Amino acid sequence: MLKSKVGYSVNSDSFSAGIETATKATKDLSYAKIGFLYTSEKNDIKSLVKGIRSITNIPIIGCTSSGGLIVEEGIINSNSGYSGMMTLADKNMIVGLACHESGKNPRAIGRKVAIEAVENAKTTRAPAYFYMVATPKEEEEYLMGIQDVIGRVPMFGGSAADDEVKGNWKVICNDKIITDGVAVAFFYTDNEIVTTYTGDYRETENIGLITEVKDSRVLVSIDGISALRKYSTWTKISPSNLRGDKLLYASTTKPLGVKDPLGNLTVIRHPMFANDMGTKTTTDDTITLGNKIVPGTAIIQLEATVDELIFSTGKTLRETRKQLYTDPAAYILIHCGGRKLAIKDRLEEVYEQLVNEPKGVPFITVFTFGEYGYDEHSANICGGLMLSFTAFGEN
Repeated sequence: MLKSKVGYSVNSDSFSAGIETATKATKDLSYAKIGFLYTSEKNDIKSLVKGIRSITNIPIIGCTSSGGLIVEEGIINSNSGYSGMMTLADKNMIVGLACHESGKNPRAIGRKVAIEAVENAKTTRAPAYFYMVATPKEEEEYLMGIQDVIGRVPMFGGSAADDEVKGNWKVICNDKIITDGVAVAFFYTDNEIVTTYTGDYRETENIGLITEVKDSRVLVSIDGISALRKYSTWTKISPSNLRGDKLLYASTTKPLGVKDPLGNLTVIRHPMFANDMGTKTTTDDTITLGNKIVPGTAIIQLEATVDELIFSTGKTLRETRKQLYTDPAAYILIHCGGRKLAIKDRLEEVYEQLVNEPKGVPFITVFTFGEYGYDEHSANICGGLMLSFTAFGEN
């Protein structure tokens, strides 16, 4: 039977925070197999891990979170840093971890970490489920490489984040702290693991054809019209109010999305930055997105109010619970940091949504800059402004 615990700390001394976090997260769990560790960019993460290692040698994987964590006791945040860790314990569970820094061929790196994770699990089989965490930029390529090795095994995860989108994010894998790269945890278990992956935005009637893309993540034009001007027309927001990183904030309630081939899943493509490449005689305004797009596919403008973003967290957790045939033992709730930008000082309402659903089952919520998952018969995919909520069953 799977059991779980959550420990956390806001101790300003990172080593002491590691001790406090690990002590709480491993109490009465003699068969802990993995710790999901999430922390602030403000922490000395090496010292934090050393503190954890003074308590336990279990495999550790995780990343920095954007502006806090949410656990059963409340919102965990501090100006001097914070940390939180969920442990999973089951005699019959086997977990294999692996990680790698970025390089010239991210797909090859994905293959490498997949092979190493299988080897570290001391098996030759594909896992039942896997978790991936990466720094923002090459998530799709890492995922393709992993699936080259193990096939389409269901997954969940999210990208490392920081507080102000300045690249201060980190991936944590055992004793390694990675500024740019990827880590995975492969689960070999008979326990149920289910994921609800959704943006839960409403579709508008604003739909267009992607006609030009640059470097896979820069949307140049929709229906032959510059992307920024098309987006401005759709949303009725002046281009002057979308320039640069103004778009990042404006688009959290009005993002773009693409459908999977079966129509089961609409994956959010978060407009991150408006690139003013115009001159006196031309206007060539492009939009940098958080994930890959391809020409010749439809893109949809989506909408949600802040109230709807808040309500969707409780709704998604309920839907996740309903997927299980057994009782839940743990929830890992990956919530986009961009959605949190829109929610702002109403985060306490998100906590109220989340704490009412688990009914005492341990959970931890991390705020990421990219979310991964699947829905029904869709492939594994990476998106932004989404929720990737995963439940581990007791049996």
